Amino acid sequence: MLSARAALLPSRLNAATKAVVVAGRRQAALTAVRGARSIQSVAQTDRDTITRLLYSLGTKREVERHLRIFSSSSHPSQPAKFAVIKIGGAVLDDLEELALSLSFLYRVGLYPVVLHGAGPQMNDILEGEGVKPEYIDGIRVTDARTLQIARRVFLEENLKLVGALEKLGTRARPITSGVFTATALDSNKYGLVGKITRVDKRPIEASIRAGALPILCSLAESNDGQILNVNADVAAGELSKELEPMKIVFLNEKGGLFHGVTGEKLDVINLDEEYDQLMKEPWVKYGTKLKLREFKELLDVLPRSSSVAVISASNLQRELFTDSGAGTLIRRGYKLFKYQTLESIGKDRLRQVISERDEGIRTGTDSVAGVLSALENAKPGEWSIYADEPLDAVAIVSHPEGQIPVLTKLLPSRAGVLNGVLDNVWNALKKDHRQLVWTASISSLTAPSPTSQPAQGEEMMDRSWHFDRAEGSFTRSGRSLFWYGISDVNEVEKVVKNLEQTGRVGRSYLPVGPTRAQLGGSRAYATLARRLGAPNGSRGYATRAPVPSTESKRVALIGARGYTGQALTSLLNTHPYLSLTHVSSRILEGHPLEGYTKFPITHTNLSIEDVEQMEKQGEVDAWVMALPNGICKPFVDAIERGSKERQGEDSVVVDLSADYRFEDGWTYGLPELYGRADIRASKRISNPGCYATSTQLLIAPLLPYLAPPAWPTVFGVSGYSWRWDHHPARGSRRSSGDVAQSDAREPRRWHRPYSLTDHIHEREAGWHLSKLLPAPADAPSVSPAKPRVQLAFIPTVAPFFSGILSTLSFPLSTSTLSAGDIASLYASYYSGERLHGWVVGGVQVHSGLERVVVVGGLDNLLKGAATQCVQNLNLALGYDEYAGIPMEGDT
Repeated sequence: MLSARAALLPSRLNAATKAVVVAGRRQAALTAVRGARSIQSVAQTDRDTITRLLYSLGTKREVERHLRIFSSSSHPSQPAKFAVIKIGGAVLDDLEELALSLSFLYRVGLYPVVLHGAGPQMNDILEGEGVKPEYIDGIRVTDARTLQIARRVFLEENLKLVGALEKLGTRARPITSGVFTATALDSNKYGLVGKITRVDKRPIEASIRAGALPILCSLAESNDGQILNVNADVAAGELSKELEPMKIVFLNEKGGLFHGVTGEKLDVINLDEEYDQLMKEPWVKYGTKLKLREFKELLDVLPRSSSVAVISASNLQRELFTDSGAGTLIRRGYKLFKYQTLESIGKDRLRQVISERDEGIRTGTDSVAGVLSALENAKPGEWSIYADEPLDAVAIVSHPEGQIPVLTKLLPSRAGVLNGVLDNVWNALKKDHRQLVWTASISSLTAPSPTSQPAQGEEMMDRSWHFDRAEGSFTRSGRSLFWYGISDVNEVEKVVKNLEQTGRVGRSYLPVGPTRAQLGGSRAYATLARRLGAPNGSRGYATRAPVPSTESKRVALIGARGYTGQALTSLLNTHPYLSLTHVSSRILEGHPLEGYTKFPITHTNLSIEDVEQMEKQGEVDAWVMALPNGICKPFVDAIERGSKERQGEDSVVVDLSADYRFEDGWTYGLPELYGRADIRASKRISNPGCYATSTQLLIAPLLPYLAPPAWPTVFGVSGYSWRWDHHPARGSRRSSGDVAQSDAREPRRWHRPYSLTDHIHEREAGWHLSKLLPAPADAPSVSPAKPRVQLAFIPTVAPFFSGILSTLSFPLSTSTLSAGDIASLYASYYSGERLHGWVVGGVQVHSGLERVVVVGGLDNLLKGAATQCVQNLNLALGYDEYAGIPMEGDT
């Protein structure tokens, strides 16, 4: 209950806040001059940008899961199901922060219903006119004069908020009447104070359908037209009862509810379990007791999927889009039960749950009678069922004495996932079972179409849900075996052998049967920390890596004006341990570094002598060379000279150019294919090229099926960001052999092939992929110009900003593989890898079965450059490999 959720650091929202402002101004300007189609395109671009910035608050998986849940909560026939946000009058004083927070939601396509009070503003005016505010039972006594002031203040504050939102390009509609109908609460006692009798949601829904946030105030009207004042909290409650939203958010200055003795923020309150005890606590009194009672009365009449959040405006995004949250979450919650007999849970109830939710039942591979019979015939105490009272999440665990527990069924409903019941059940399992094994055969979750039915519980649990909770896994042909609590290699083997012998887990989930060679190089066991240094990337069994460092270190960036430099700056801005201390750019010398908020930095123009002296004096722990090809050698040489006189450990150098990708003494930094041990031990790392990264990731799983002298071909299409990697006014880089370039606006109008042969990434990919092939005893010596793996690569620049789409045509040495086999091969090969910024899909085998075509997508500014650089920095400096990288989840 007490807060274990980290408070949001203000600096982490600075970049996102700036993006909202810029996006809003851009859209406001476009609205005046462009058509609806262009506006829609820009709105989608802004949504993608803001969504991406949300990843700095938590993992991408968290953000996208919450976005998916919130987006699916509303429907064109009921568009106001997302959230009701009640804004306290004191929060209105910080109008800019409030407007930015609401605009954030608007930018990602969410339309909260906003209702505000204006108590402090009214009190200021009343006291200025010599009228002392009067309260009875916490209710403002409202006479005709007070009501007149209230109407004026509500209108002014409403229009201020609408104006602030419109200034940011967020459409908003003021709704100051027509929603609430009321009768006098007690005219003799309270005056013109209303008790709401009806809520008309039509103006609200019309506003949302028109693409505008509805902004309401808490004034009501009687049937005969009399305006009545209503407490804003009460109005928000009545509004929520009518709309039944997923979230009811109360914004206040404190940012949550707090323990009356310790002063700690209350993290989560599960009313079903904690309410009675809380109300008996001596520190729960006055306003806190009233609030808890009101929240309970409200949630008692709403669906269990609804919850209340008390939060500050500045932390609204973190509360809504991360699992850790930032304020106080109040929900009805569920009491969990542990059953060990069918009679105690109810055989008929369990039968219905199994028949409705079990994938094996739906596919015909299992039967309800078979599941129940296995439970009935087991010895007493050999199994347990964990569930909440309404059975929104059910887990069946088999645990015969002396054997490892196996989770045989995990059956959540949609409500169980949305309400967090599934997570509560999982926590109960972990508490009871030090070790656990379970299986899953769930494909990656895709976004639902607007017309599709809401996802059910099992469908909302993508593969990443299981990987997040597992410490190890084995995947083959789309089926995964997961476990936690087993870290020793020999113990894993022992458990797998026992599971095979006893038949407690199906053979299709176990690493038995076909050999690795038969599977075309698919990888074996995977854990969160892979075996390091494996030359072919095979994981095998593994145990946990050493505890990562948390020591703060300093980074110097040379070459910061390009898009890659900007992306790297943004990543280091949110990195928990790395800080930029020097940023060098000849063009931008003297200008402040934008997008970096840890502390002010001004661009310098470091000379070779400066770099040598800085290295000698140990001013930085790592250097990043973000320079064009052929330029960074003098800087690297200066670092080498300086390191000879440096006291202590030498600095790490990561070069983003192609200068050192073929050099001895430099480590090639693509850990997913060539292992992590060499990178951890290296001080000189060459970052892979963007096209080369995508090409190698596509080809590596298929190498066992290579059919020389027929070689693979990769056709790559990239955005123009790399080609015009500087400010348009300053020109761009040019490759030798290219036709003449025009200005930077030109690529937006055409597709242009270039470097049709001998592209440097062609040689780079072939040279390094050759390391994954065993060298024949009589193999001649090879060079980067003639690697053992050869390929043809044809690049094209296209009229979009960033991203790479690579299409691989791979000749096969066998005719036994289907597209499904190859898709499973990729899933198995990269099982457990967190390939941020790269995806694979679109697998098709030729009708003659002699070649396969596979499509891969890469974010060339991230996995193709910036996040790959941070990944290599983390490994070389001893950090967690993914520290500071907004993750997209396990592949």
